[in-house]
Amino acid sequence: MGAVTLRVGNLDAMIAYYRDAATLTLLSHDGPIAVLGRGSTPIVILQHAPELAAAEPRSSGLFHTAILFETQAQLAAAVYSVGTTHPGSFTGSADHLVSQAFYFNDPEGNGIELYWDRDRTEWSWTHGQVEMATLYLDPNAFIGEHLTRDGQAHPSTGTAIVGHVHLSVGDVATAREFYVDRLGFEATASLGGSALFVSAGGYHHHMAMNTWNSTGSGRRRLALGLGEVDIILPGTDDIGALNERMSHFGVQTRHDGQTLGFDDPWGNQIVVRTK
Repeated sequence: MGAVTLRVGNLDAMIAYYRDAATLTLLSHDGPIAVLGRGSTPIVILQHAPELAAAEPRSSGLFHTAILFETQAQLAAAVYSVGTTHPGSFTGSADHLVSQAFYFNDPEGNGIELYWDRDRTEWSWTHGQVEMATLYLDPNAFIGEHLTRDGQAHPSTGTAIVGHVHLSVGDVATAREFYVDRLGFEATASLGGSALFVSAGGYHHHMAMNTWNSTGSGRRRLALGLGEVDIILPGTDDIGALNERMSHFGVQTRHDGQTLGFDDPWGNQIVVRTK
């Protein structure tokens, strides 16, 4: 997964949250566009759009951007940073068997997951489906066990990437048809008719779609919140092949030879590019 673009109303406040609380680095700031990430890897792109209204309640769009940290110590430093600077933004935590995760909302209500993966050898698969759960995870105990002095003093050190993106959609059957049958992800888990998890290359999930807050929602109107989701492919030939595949299924695409853009059935913008 590549960066997630968010349309924001208060650019300065959102930069401050992702930099000072979520421990990302401000990689560039050019007028209405700010890019935050780790090292040279962009994670969140903030696009100033004060003319837009907030998204309607129970509409489709972003459920959360999930930022994957390399170690538990780095995750603990980030969780501690958000918890101490913006304690009211914490919404929950869980051990998912494949990962340990902590959840927050940014100042404009966009969901964020900060997480660490267990080694793939510890994941359990049955008939192509990965075993995941939602078990209690005490955030204070996690911080107490894994936060180091160096992490507390320098929380922005270490690598991080967008591990997965979770969307709110109108129905899971349509999401499966689009993201699995058309786009080509593999389904790795589901929760009845309310959530679907998909991936490539044997990961537990690169994307997920649920209806928990958006059952029956239709196409999004232009609003604050999710701007686009980036997916990274190895080369331009792969992008060209995907363009042919999506065109075969009647999906309107925007292909300039380097990037491929299209909308999912709810108007969530997907852009596929090379690294």
